[in-house]
Parts: sequence; structure tokens; C-alpha cells
Amino acid sequence: MVKKIMTGNIAAAWGARLSRTEVIAAYPITPQTIIVEKLAQFVSDGDLKAEYLHVESEHSAMAACIAASQIGARAFTATSSQGLLLMHELLHWASGARTPIVMANVNRALAPPWSVWVEHTDMISQRDTGWIQFYAESNQEVLDTILICYKLCEDKEIQLPAMVGLDAFYLSHTSEIVDIPDQELVDKFLPKYEAQYPIDTENPLSLGSLSMPHQWYPEFRYKIYEAMERVIPRLYQIEEDFYKQFGRRYTGPLELYNTEDAEVVLIISGAAAGTVKETVDILRKNGVKVGAIRLRMFRPFPKKELVKALSNVSFVGVIDRSFSFGHEGAMFSEIKASLYGTKFSPAIKNYIVGIGGRDITTDTIKKIFDNCFNCLKNNKIDAHVEWVDIKV
Repeated sequence: MVKKIMTGNIAAAWGARLSRTEVIAAYPITPQTIIVEKLAQFVSDGDLKAEYLHVESEHSAMAACIAASQIGARAFTATSSQGLLLMHELLHWASGARTPIVMANVNRALAPPWSVWVEHTDMISQRDTGWIQFYAESNQEVLDTILICYKLCEDKEIQLPAMVGLDAFYLSHTSEIVDIPDQELVDKFLPKYEAQYPIDTENPLSLGSLSMPHQWYPEFRYKIYEAMERVIPRLYQIEEDFYKQFGRRYTGPLELYNTEDAEVVLIISGAAAGTVKETVDILRKNGVKVGAIRLRMFRPFPKKELVKALSNVSFVGVIDRSFSFGHEGAMFSEIKASLYGTKFSPAIKNYIVGIGGRDITTDTIKKIFDNCFNCLKNNKIDAHVEWVDIKV
């Protein structure tokens, strides 16, 4: 194992290289470009034996990945923001065709006005496409999650694609120390992909053709539902294998931080989780019983795990770095729905923070914790949804 200082973008490229990706199809977009540039360099230098396709759009990139996966190749792409939106039609096709593609998405705000900084709206907008969704906190987690995703997605009981989100600039362009696993160990953890039904000119078959209402369309969708139900139990098994092979432990769809005796817990995803955990440490030194939960996975949504984690908590603050206009933050909606009807349902409030890349500081998080405790003390939630640090 070698330690190197690298950005999240370079870590994503290393994840694809170590996975022995066979086809890479991509189109550059800020702040993702470095990922595909680094992969092009790996291929050019002979460090990665892959077909590198520089296509004319993100829509074409996903189309190429689907085709590659259907002939039995391990396929990878990367994008961000508007590029992910341009893929939208093909994202549905990729999951419907049960292609285990893995994609890195640098989470970036959407235009207008133009913004190249972090927000989660791009991935949240794809929540119903049938893709597994992870949100990373560190560059190490970006690399490791790509390895884990291939093993998860290619499982014969899963066969679904996954996207790994990394926050624009906070991860994509910020350098950290990253352990690069030995290729030999990765090969043991992640053997060569063997497609169950690859396209073969010697053995023709039909894929994705018309299905009348009385035929099999609902059953195809039901099978995706069943596969999604198997993802979280399988993830725990794969992460245990990962720990035995590489010595780094991940904790399934959630990371719990000082939640055992916490009165108030904040839930967040992405790189800003580090700021929340730092704030928890500061407040804990003053005897304040607070905790944090990092949502690593958004699809499938870990409702059973969240209900268990929140069973002894008095108040929950959900921090969304995106917003569903006309309603509330998407993560808040999902968590609130998960808690509905449970025996120990805590009070819950939504905080919209960090939109368009605005900084989330420890002062911001302290202010949110203070508001949670005030709501708890007054036995009243002052606002269902609060936009924090807004200048209007």
C-alpha cells in the first residue's frame, strides 16, 4: 500500500484504475475534468488497459457505458451538475437494462445563475432513476467507495448502477493523504466482471425491446425493487470483506457519531459532515449532549437503520444541501417519512445550508444546534424549514 497526497478527483481516477475498468466514456465539465484527464493519462501511459472514448456529450457517454456493460465490459464515467442532467434519460435506461456501471459525480450547483461550487441538487434530482447513490466525506472514501460499488453493483443479485458523489472543490480540488491499495489485493477483492447475459454475435438475444402491458414490464420494474431491497444487507457483507482485505472499516449506509446518549442529533451528507463532527466535539467538551449522523447512502434509503439510530433522540435537525421547490429538503422528506408512525418519533426540523457552495462553518453548526435546543426547551418548532445564513 502506498500513501499519496491527492485530490478527490485524482482519487476517483485511481478508483477506476484499480478496478481495472475496461471502458471509459466521458465528456469534460468543471469541476470533474481532472478525473477524465487523469484516466486518459493512465490509458495513454499504458497503466490502464481500457478503451477511452471521448464522446460529444454526457448523453453519449452514458449510452456508450450502457453498450459496453451489455457486452460484458466493466464501464466507468464521471460527470457533474448540468452534465448529469443531460444523462438523465440514459440513467433510467442503465438501471432498466441492469447494467452495473459506476460513475463519479462531482456535486455542483445548477444554473442559472452559473455556479461551479458544491450543492447536492444534481444527484438528488436523479433519486428516482434506479441508481444506487453514495455521498463521500473524504478523498479516501471516494477511492474506496468506487471499489466497493463495483463489487456491489456486479453482484448477481443486484445488477444495478451506482453513482459516487464528491463535493465540488471541498473534495474534488482539495488534497489529502490517500492510501492506494496494492493492485494484487484489489484483484482478490474485485475479480474480473463476468456478465450474466452478455451480447454475443454467436448467440443472439433481444434486450430492451417493446413490452406490452399484459407482458413483463411491471415485473421488470418489480425485479429492480427487489434488487434494491438486497443492496444494504449486501453492502454490510462487502464492507466487512473490504475491512479484512484493506484494514479500513466502513459502517454501511450511515455513520453514527456520538449518538448513544445524544439529546439532539444533526443529520448531514457529504464533506460538510466533518464540520458537524468537529462542532459535536467542541460542544461535547462543554457537556452538551449532541451527536451527528452522516448519510452515506441516499438510494436505497436506509429507513430501518435511521429509525433504530434515532430511537432515543429527542430532537433531530436535518441539513439539506439542496431544496425541492414548493416543499422542503429531499433528505428531510425521506427521514420524516421514515419516522412517521414509529413509537419513539422525535421532533424534527429542516435546515437548508451551503447552497451554491456557501461555507458551512462550525459557527453555522453551533447556531443550528442552539436553535434545536431552543425548540426542544419551548416544546415548539419555530419553523418547519429554515434557510440558514441567507442575506435577504
